[in-house]
Amino acid sequence: MQQEYSVTIEEYGLTISTGSIARQANGSVTVSVGGTEVLVTATAANELRSPDQDFFPLTVDYREKFAAAGRFPGGYFKREGRPSEKEILTSRQVDRPLRPLFPKGFMNEVQVIGLLLATDKTTDPDILMINGASAALLCSDIPWNGPIAGVRIGEVDGEFVVNPTHAQMDESALDLVYVGNEQDMMMIEGSADQLPDERFIEALEFAQKAIQKIIAAQRELAAKCGKPKKEFPLVICDPKVFELCEKIANTDDKLAKAVYLPGKLERNAAVDAVKAEAKEAVLAAFGEDNVDPRHVNIAFEELQEKVYREGILNKGVRADGRALDQLRPISCKTDVLPSVHGTGLFQRGETQALVIATLGTGKDAQELDGLAGGPKSKTFILHYNFPPFSVGECGKFGSPGRREIGHGALAERSLVPVLPSEEDFPYSIRLSSEIMESNGSTSMASVCGGTLALMDAGVPISAPVAGISCGLVTLPDENGKIVKHVVLTDIIGAEDHFGDMDFKICGTAAGITGFQLDLKIHGLPIEIAKEAIRQNRVARDKILGMITEAKAAPNATVKPTAPRIHTVMIPPDKIGALIGPGGKNIRRICELSGAQIDINEDNSGRVDIFATSEESMQLAISEINLVAAQIEVGKTYKGIVRSIKEFGCFVECLPGQEGLVHISELTDERLDKVEDLCKLGDEIIVKCVGIDEKGRVRLSRRAAIAEKEGRPYEPRAAEPRGGDRPRRGGDRDRGPRRPRR
Repeated sequence: MQQEYSVTIEEYGLTISTGSIARQANGSVTVSVGGTEVLVTATAANELRSPDQDFFPLTVDYREKFAAAGRFPGGYFKREGRPSEKEILTSRQVDRPLRPLFPKGFMNEVQVIGLLLATDKTTDPDILMINGASAALLCSDIPWNGPIAGVRIGEVDGEFVVNPTHAQMDESALDLVYVGNEQDMMMIEGSADQLPDERFIEALEFAQKAIQKIIAAQRELAAKCGKPKKEFPLVICDPKVFELCEKIANTDDKLAKAVYLPGKLERNAAVDAVKAEAKEAVLAAFGEDNVDPRHVNIAFEELQEKVYREGILNKGVRADGRALDQLRPISCKTDVLPSVHGTGLFQRGETQALVIATLGTGKDAQELDGLAGGPKSKTFILHYNFPPFSVGECGKFGSPGRREIGHGALAERSLVPVLPSEEDFPYSIRLSSEIMESNGSTSMASVCGGTLALMDAGVPISAPVAGISCGLVTLPDENGKIVKHVVLTDIIGAEDHFGDMDFKICGTAAGITGFQLDLKIHGLPIEIAKEAIRQNRVARDKILGMITEAKAAPNATVKPTAPRIHTVMIPPDKIGALIGPGGKNIRRICELSGAQIDINEDNSGRVDIFATSEESMQLAISEINLVAAQIEVGKTYKGIVRSIKEFGCFVECLPGQEGLVHISELTDERLDKVEDLCKLGDEIIVKCVGIDEKGRVRLSRRAAIAEKEGRPYEPRAAEPRGGDRPRRGGDRDRGPRRPRR
């Protein structure tokens, strides 16, 4: 879309434009690559939602319009409905690097909306959304400490590729979404095929260089048409209120004693008690009409953060008493539930995940819209559920939110690299991670529990996968440069909340399979990232040892409650016969046997049979073999009379395959008419006594009866009759015939 102002990064074929579309938003841009284009707008509210608001309401929404791909939405209403998982995950990718760059105390609502306007189904639009959000905020009058830029990095044939196409991603061993600013990284997310740690670091360094041209282009665009930044009132704690709260918190080290209590619930209750005491003191000192109730909450956020951070930075002491690189106590169990196909229970400190594995057929695969290209379905699904009781609270319980979808996606892509191919294990697999207790990194517990559940279900994974999160506490100077830092292994919830980083990495003993980085600071230097990656590897290897100690290898077979599977190969030209007219034959076999039959769509003749009992399986195999088999000379069949002629009858021996039983081969007695012995639809036993060069089958009932009675069969010459009689006049020449019209 041509707009008034635009910049182009020729190397990436990426163009950012503004000035003509959505001009009433605080900022708006279109970002395009090839035939894919995304509109991104940024809008800020002029006032707070309410006078007592004490949080920053940033909302990022990315939506894909079906019109962008020249398609109608499905369903009765023909209108786009709730966002897909792809749209939600893209929204989260944009939200996380934007959020830390807004000014402290800024609480006016900000809404960033992205719309997919056109797609050539070649390029994934999520990278366009990331860069568009940054450009829209940078060119707007909303205060924001950008810009940032994002790229996707793949590895094809050992070489890193910037913003690969869907076709290139099919061959890539790496899927890295990297977002950074001019100096440091801000957010990463993705998966890899057991990528070595040092190669992963090389990919991060490559990506940091790749984003610089996009950042420069955004600055060029903002110089052309950027708006002056608007002044918004900031919500900052009154110094008098903060001073009084600090005095009460430090009296007898009340707040520090509360923070260092061992249990999460006990700790939270003690902190709340100190906060309540401080609130009473503030109201008594200044009067209810002279105090903003939000300021006590703001003060205690800062005071708790100070206690946590000073203890770690100055004393090397964590809230639960662990060393900086120490894991919490871990336990692993499998086979904890009856009837289900596989289970894994993983506990790490006060974090507990119960993961249940379910094996299904090819029809259980999840279909995907693939609106902007990419895969159309997937046969491995991991669903993550976070009920409110897991944190000892009452709350909304029902459909998953964005957090649940994001955590489930991270765990899912971390396990995909170790799954067997569909040819070797043609089940659809679903893992359901039920979080029973939460105090930090439940997504990593889902990965570990998922590994245990897969092995318990008999899924032949190539290697176990473990995941752990590393945190960070930094001390910046007056210019914001980090002068001191501490990397933490296995962070608890409070360390995530008051710390600066949540860096999750999953992998096997061979390498990394999944990763995600969230920051609360303005950037993570690559040297600190390297330290975290190496520290994570040490912890990950320890967890892998505990997993393999609990479950050394996958079960050799699936559980009795899981469907059995058997694969048969039939001639491709028999697929139609197996399906039958309108699917009649395959439905008959499924109803008769109780099994499910999946025919591979590649026309290879591969047929997968799923059954819950051996009897059901054998019956389905027998029926399929009947369809796929060919009539063979010397074999006896029970056939059905399908057609009667004067000279004999045609008998169907196998589905869709029949042969002729001459009247002379029906019985040893002389028959005047075929109907004297059989009629249409009768079942008779026949034996194949010959197949001519044209594939015509000769059958004999006489031969079958002789074989059954154990006596020799003697073929006899057919008596001339009906269609076999010679023409009247013998073989004499009657001269040339008159031509027909």
